[in-house]
Amino acid sequence: MPEEKIPGAQKDSPDKAPETTRNTTEPIQVVEFLLGKEHYAIDLYDVKEVVDYTAITRLPNTPAYIKGIIDLRGEITTIVDLKERLNVPAKDHPTEDDNRRIIVLDEKLTGVKMGIIVDDVLSVSTFDQGDVDRSSASLYNDDTAIMGIIRKKVRVHDKEISDLIVWIGIRQILKDIDCIRL
Repeated sequence: MPEEKIPGAQKDSPDKAPETTRNTTEPIQVVEFLLGKEHYAIDLYDVKEVVDYTAITRLPNTPAYIKGIIDLRGEITTIVDLKERLNVPAKDHPTEDDNRRIIVLDEKLTGVKMGIIVDDVLSVSTFDQGDVDRSSASLYNDDTAIMGIIRKKVRVHDKEISDLIVWIGIRQILKDIDCIRL
């Protein structure tokens, strides 16, 4: 199974702060991905690697968003369906398994081998703090998992527009799973 090592991922950095106490002047590094039609991102330092989607062995008596386990190079890895966990509606056309990816999370974050299923991984990107709107995320949602809305400038037909990316805190999303370290 091919894997992608994420540049800078799982980097032991003394200045790596928890999501809520991050220095507000340093750039933000994220892994961008799709859930349904929407763009999302998580902190690059919460990611170990990205692997191709593979068959998942279901586990009995687990929440619906825990899809099961996989054997990732000899290690049992729990798989969470992030789309189901966040209640993101499925696209009109289901995503082919060929396009889906598993983002393997840093074990220092989860305490166990864990990955999240996403529809596709788009890129690793760096944004300035000025590209993040933290106030609009809290206005419409009491869910503290939304850390902000990132405005990504793109050119379309010689016109600059902003794509909006929902920046989520994976720690908050997975905190109700007993194995997560906060």
